[in-house]
Amino acid sequence: MSWTCPNCDRELPWKDYRHYCARVDLDSLFEGRSPELVLAFDKILAEVADWPKVLVGVTPNCIVFTRRVGFLIIRPMKKELDIKFYSAMAHPERPVIKSVASGKKFENHIRISSVDDIRPGLFVYLRESYDLL
Repeated sequence: MSWTCPNCDRELPWKDYRHYCARVDLDSLFEGRSPELVLAFDKILAEVADWPKVLVGVTPNCIVFTRRVGFLIIRPMKKELDIKFYSAMAHPERPVIKSVASGKKFENHIRISSVDDIRPGLFVYLRESYDLL
Protein backbone atom coordinates (compact mmCIF):
# COMPACT_ATOMS: atom_id res chain seq x y z
CA MET A 1 0.00 0.00 0.00
CA SER A 2 1.59 3.27 -1.04
CA TRP A 3 1.16 6.69 0.51
CA THR A 4 1.22 10.14 -1.10
CA CYS A 5 3.13 12.88 0.72
CA PRO A 6 0.81 15.87 1.24
CA ASN A 7 3.73 18.31 0.89
CA CYS A 8 5.38 17.16 -2.34
CA ASP A 9 2.75 14.83 -3.85
CA ARG A 10 5.31 12.04 -4.24
CA GLU A 11 3.94 8.54 -4.05
CA LEU A 12 5.96 6.65 -1.43
CA PRO A 13 6.01 3.06 -0.15
CA TRP A 14 4.61 4.03 3.29
CA LYS A 15 3.81 6.98 5.55
CA ASP A 16 6.91 8.63 7.04
CA TYR A 17 9.14 7.13 4.34
CA ARG A 18 12.32 9.23 4.30
CA HIS A 19 12.51 11.25 1.09
CA TYR A 20 13.48 14.55 -0.49
CA CYS A 21 10.30 16.51 0.17
CA ALA A 22 10.03 19.04 -2.63
CA ARG A 23 8.49 19.04 -6.07
CA VAL A 24 11.05 18.47 -8.80
CA ASP A 25 10.15 18.31 -12.48
CA LEU A 26 11.69 15.29 -14.22
CA ASP A 27 12.39 17.34 -17.34
CA SER A 28 14.60 19.71 -15.32
CA LEU A 29 17.11 16.88 -14.79
CA PHE A 30 17.52 16.52 -18.55
CA GLU A 31 17.91 20.21 -19.48
CA GLY A 32 20.97 20.59 -21.69
CA ARG A 33 21.31 16.82 -22.13
CA SER A 34 21.31 15.13 -25.53
CA PRO A 35 18.08 13.73 -26.96
CA GLU A 36 19.86 10.35 -27.13
CA LEU A 37 20.35 10.41 -23.34
CA VAL A 38 16.67 11.21 -22.85
CA LEU A 39 15.73 8.30 -25.13
CA ALA A 40 17.96 5.95 -23.15
CA PHE A 41 16.31 7.02 -19.90
CA ASP A 42 12.84 6.70 -21.43
CA LYS A 43 13.61 3.14 -22.51
CA ILE A 44 14.63 2.15 -18.98
CA LEU A 45 11.66 3.99 -17.47
CA ALA A 46 9.19 2.28 -19.83
CA GLU A 47 10.45 -1.15 -18.78
CA VAL A 48 10.97 -0.72 -15.03
CA ALA A 49 7.96 1.48 -14.20
CA ASP A 50 5.66 -1.37 -15.31
CA TRP A 51 7.02 -3.82 -12.73
CA PRO A 52 4.60 -4.47 -9.83
CA LYS A 53 4.53 -1.89 -7.03
CA VAL A 54 7.31 0.29 -8.48
CA LEU A 55 7.19 3.94 -7.48
CA VAL A 56 9.22 6.59 -9.28
CA GLY A 57 10.39 9.71 -7.46
CA VAL A 58 12.41 12.69 -8.65
CA THR A 59 14.98 14.58 -6.56
CA PRO A 60 17.11 17.55 -7.69
CA ASN A 61 19.89 15.17 -8.83
CA CYS A 62 18.39 11.80 -9.65
CA ILE A 63 15.40 9.58 -10.30
CA VAL A 64 14.71 7.00 -7.58
CA PHE A 65 12.82 3.78 -8.23
CA THR A 66 11.43 2.14 -5.09
CA ARG A 67 9.46 -0.91 -4.20
CA ARG A 68 9.74 -1.17 -0.43
CA VAL A 69 13.09 0.60 -0.55
CA GLY A 70 15.12 2.08 -3.38
CA PHE A 71 16.40 -0.52 -5.83
CA LEU A 72 17.45 1.70 -8.74
CA ILE A 73 18.81 5.24 -8.89
CA ILE A 74 19.49 6.96 -12.19
CA ARG A 75 21.54 10.14 -12.15
CA PRO A 76 21.66 12.10 -15.41
CA MET A 77 25.20 13.37 -15.91
CA LYS A 78 26.41 15.69 -18.63
CA LYS A 79 26.90 12.96 -21.26
CA GLU A 80 25.90 9.75 -19.47
CA LEU A 81 23.35 8.19 -17.17
CA ASP A 82 24.83 6.77 -13.99
CA ILE A 83 22.71 3.74 -13.13
CA LYS A 84 23.02 2.46 -9.56
CA PHE A 85 21.47 -0.84 -8.56
CA TYR A 86 21.97 -3.45 -5.84
CA SER A 87 22.90 -7.13 -5.85
CA ALA A 88 23.57 -10.01 -3.47
CA MET A 89 27.09 -10.46 -4.87
CA ALA A 90 29.76 -8.27 -6.42
CA HIS A 91 29.71 -7.70 -10.18
CA PRO A 92 33.34 -6.99 -11.14
CA GLU A 93 32.72 -7.49 -14.88
CA ARG A 94 31.71 -4.95 -17.49
CA PRO A 95 29.37 -3.21 -18.06
CA VAL A 96 29.51 -2.68 -14.27
CA ILE A 97 32.17 -0.06 -13.63
CA LYS A 98 32.02 -0.15 -9.82
CA SER A 99 30.75 -2.75 -7.35
CA VAL A 100 31.23 -2.10 -3.62
CA ALA A 101 29.88 -3.68 -0.47
CA SER A 102 27.02 -1.77 1.15
CA GLY A 103 25.74 -3.55 4.25
CA LYS A 104 24.67 -7.09 3.30
CA LYS A 105 24.47 -6.26 -0.40
CA PHE A 106 26.53 -4.65 -3.14
CA GLU A 107 26.05 -1.26 -4.76
CA ASN A 108 26.80 -1.38 -8.49
CA HIS A 109 27.16 1.33 -11.15
CA ILE A 110 26.81 1.20 -14.91
CA ARG A 111 27.16 4.21 -17.18
CA ILE A 112 25.37 4.51 -20.49
CA SER A 113 25.34 7.30 -23.05
CA SER A 114 22.90 6.06 -25.68
CA VAL A 115 20.08 3.63 -26.39
CA ASP A 116 22.67 1.37 -28.06
CA ASP A 117 24.31 0.87 -24.63
CA ILE A 118 21.10 -0.69 -23.27
CA ARG A 119 21.42 -4.45 -23.60
CA PRO A 120 19.06 -7.13 -22.25
CA GLY A 121 21.65 -7.89 -19.54
CA LEU A 122 21.03 -4.46 -18.02
CA PHE A 123 17.43 -5.38 -17.27
CA VAL A 124 18.62 -8.69 -15.76
CA TYR A 125 20.73 -6.66 -13.29
CA LEU A 126 17.88 -4.24 -12.58
CA ARG A 127 15.42 -7.07 -12.01
CA GLU A 128 17.89 -8.73 -9.63
CA SER A 129 18.01 -5.48 -7.65
CA TYR A 130 14.21 -5.29 -7.66
CA ASP A 131 13.89 -8.91 -6.52
CA LEU A 132 16.50 -8.46 -3.77
CA LEU A 133 13.97 -6.62 -1.63
